[in-house]
Amino acid sequence: MSGQLVTFVPIFVFVAVLLGFVVTNLVLAHTVGPRKSTAVKEMPYESGMDPIGDARQPFDVKFYLVAILFLVFDVELLFLYPWAVSAYVEGQHTAEGAKVVATHLGHASPGIPTELRGTVFGVMLVFIATLAIAYVYAWRKGVFKWR
Repeated sequence: MSGQLVTFVPIFVFVAVLLGFVVTNLVLAHTVGPRKSTAVKEMPYESGMDPIGDARQPFDVKFYLVAILFLVFDVELLFLYPWAVSAYVEGQHTAEGAKVVATHLGHASPGIPTELRGTVFGVMLVFIATLAIAYVYAWRKGVFKWR
């Protein structure tokens, strides 16, 4: 085997063992597991609510507002993590003057240059303040009150 392929052997063994467990459990659950059909088990399941009435009844708007708020604050974290990781990285200066830190894989990971840290921090404060305003607005509109 080539040297590159040998490094992946533990991963291949792990995947093979994992697939073996999955297939074994599926076969055992299907052949050994109990099968008793009742009226309750045959009834459609809809998000923990009994399916009563028309399926096309309108949802409360608050459901959608909470979903949108979740997406807003989820996206906020997507923007905050890279900034938090690279904001105050200490490392070596390169020939171009940029700060670089070496990772465990030997690749260079640039941080935010020292002269831009204040500006980037201000931008992140404005970003967080905008999200705080959105949160207060949603709170005032009663999005978080369940009836």
